[in-house]
Amino acid sequence: MNPARFRHFAAIDWSGAAGERHHGIAVALCPAGDAAPELVRPGHRWSRGEVLEWLTDQLPADTLVGIDLSMSFAHADCGAYFPGWAGSPPHARALWSLVEQVCGNELHLGATTFADHPDLAPHFRRHGGREGAAFGGGRGRFRETEHGQARAGCRPYSNFNLVGAAQVGKGSLAGMRLLHRLSGIHAIWPFDPLPERGSVLVEIYTTLAAIAAGRTAGRSKMRDWIELNLALANLGSKSACGNGPLSDHASDALLAAAWLRKVAHEPALWQPPLLTDQLAQREGWTFGAT
Repeated sequence: MNPARFRHFAAIDWSGAAGERHHGIAVALCPAGDAAPELVRPGHRWSRGEVLEWLTDQLPADTLVGIDLSMSFAHADCGAYFPGWAGSPPHARALWSLVEQVCGNELHLGATTFADHPDLAPHFRRHGGREGAAFGGGRGRFRETEHGQARAGCRPYSNFNLVGAAQVGKGSLAGMRLLHRLSGIHAIWPFDPLPERGSVLVEIYTTLAAIAAGRTAGRSKMRDWIELNLALANLGSKSACGNGPLSDHASDALLAAAWLRKVAHEPALWQPPLLTDQLAQREGWTFGAT
């Protein structure tokens, strides 16, 4: 394992919203060193399919890519993703395949129909006050890594929750279709071991990057270039160039790319103490969580 070998660092603020193109998707990239991160295709309104194409065909060699989504569902708490259902997948890659199977007819890597499946709906909180009996009540079920996010000062949301502005479930489901297609093209950590060469995808939570840059979880969103550049300076990065409005999606991606560059070479982040081999295959892990 040689995490110091990465030559580029990318961060993707992702979206699971319905439709083809989304203001909520932003892609940022920076090289090794201290050069400012830059938006890829600034001003462009990305589709999820275009992100897939960029990752497949245009990603610079030896890039560490952080994607802001949950790569799996909770499993350790109940011994299954969907307890009580005989068809519950045994591990994350089988889960990604199931999402693709159920949602394969949806355009643009959409996955809005997954939670409507009769065997799966009881596990989700959906719009219209539809909370399934297996959702678990309260804030819902959490992966072990989401407990680690909370220990770092974040307030994670269950990805079985599909309701509210802060929900992450829709984006995670759409992301599982992306991951299903990228399997075998790039290593996806921790489901794959960290290879000696090539690009690697990891799950990120952009609030962790903001906290590392001196902000709090409640002030993690930045919509001002001055604020962003102060945070970048705290990560040892040169200032980003920009004027005019700055979306929080763009600032999340820019800051997260610089954060990945700063912390990727720390061996301990690739070996979280609570991450067993079994947990890695079933639930995955958020890079930077402890």
